[in-house]
Amino acid sequence: MSEVLRVAVAGLGTVGAETVRLLQLRREDLGRRAGRPIELVAVSARDRARNRGIDLSGVAWEDDAVALARRDDVDLVCELIGGSEGPARTLVETALAAGKQVVTANKALLAHHGTALAKTAEAGGVTLGYEAAVAGGIPIIRALRQGLVANSIGRVYGILNGTCNYILTAMRESGRAFDDVLAEAQELGYAEADPSFDVDGIDAAHKLSLLAALVFGREVDFDGVHVEGIRPVSPLDIAYAEEFGFRIKLLGIAEEAPEGVRQRVHPCMVRKDAPIAQVEGVFNAVVAEGDAVGTTLYLGRGAGAGPTASAVIGDIVDVAAGRRAPVFGIAAAELRAAEPAPMEALEGRYYVRLMVIDRPGVLADVTAILRDEHVSMESMLQQGRDPMEKVPVALTTHEVDEASMRRALEKIGRLDAVQEPPAMIRIVEL
Repeated sequence: MSEVLRVAVAGLGTVGAETVRLLQLRREDLGRRAGRPIELVAVSARDRARNRGIDLSGVAWEDDAVALARRDDVDLVCELIGGSEGPARTLVETALAAGKQVVTANKALLAHHGTALAKTAEAGGVTLGYEAAVAGGIPIIRALRQGLVANSIGRVYGILNGTCNYILTAMRESGRAFDDVLAEAQELGYAEADPSFDVDGIDAAHKLSLLAALVFGREVDFDGVHVEGIRPVSPLDIAYAEEFGFRIKLLGIAEEAPEGVRQRVHPCMVRKDAPIAQVEGVFNAVVAEGDAVGTTLYLGRGAGAGPTASAVIGDIVDVAAGRRAPVFGIAAAELRAAEPAPMEALEGRYYVRLMVIDRPGVLADVTAILRDEHVSMESMLQQGRDPMEKVPVALTTHEVDEASMRRALEKIGRLDAVQEPPAMIRIVEL
């Protein structure tokens, strides 16, 4: 076999510890698959005394993660610290500048600095691997960059956050409210103590910005992603969705539009018979629509120590075997400007739920506003009656542009009989 690939791992949380464990457990097999030995030579983490259930005897320890990038006996730095700034960014930048290979699971870092980091890596002739940053154990980056290279991809979308998918699944199955299911998800370890990045859609937006850059050959544009989370979704909305023949999923969608590329993360109503509607619990799924291959779906666990470490080691083996490709599919210098398409120009169907005082004339006022904004109503449901009390009314529309829909909802929200801001969920045809 040829020269050893010497690896350093920064960050020994659940993913980092599992990466070390698998590198040691599968050392001989990985070496055979790569065509050269792979050796763990150094690590770094905040707490040296912590028992992580792994054997670090004979492995060098650095208290400062950035020191790993300066070691002469390190060829590849694996960054598993996390965060878009601070030590993670400094480590990756230092390692790339020193001509070292880099593998990372850090979607936030790449969403904010991916284009610049790709240029640095490619200028130095080294790899920046990030399979683990998008959809965990699903090899979607490899599939899009290599397996589907013959295709022009018109749209890529998916369930990119397992926490949100678990919460929406549990809400539908149990009828419980968001806060109750979120607390359960935290107890089970599916949600962080501060779940904001997950439930507010930021985590999914990070991942979507990387997929969009790869698929459409454009610079990473996290700021161009329209982001909405799942906090406003109520059990009532989920029940109405079932009656209308839909399920609610938090989707990340990137698609070409006449104005550029539209990137959006928000709750969607999808037909119950759509394949992605069947993806439940903590699972992730990504769908790519290619002109040659048609529609392809990739399903698996999108987070957790095992799936993420699996993707990390896949990138390490690629480096060891000498397999290298431009970070985002084409040379970073050739990535086009982002040119985000505005959400206001989006055309589609909508679900709307109103909480109104049950009195004569209310629905006439609502339909008049919809008419004036050229919003055509497809169907309406009102369950039960309670004169002069608050009752829910749900409706779906025919296709309309988002700007008109927003104007209509703003006007409807100002009606005296409307007791809460209107709830709106986009209906997505898949």
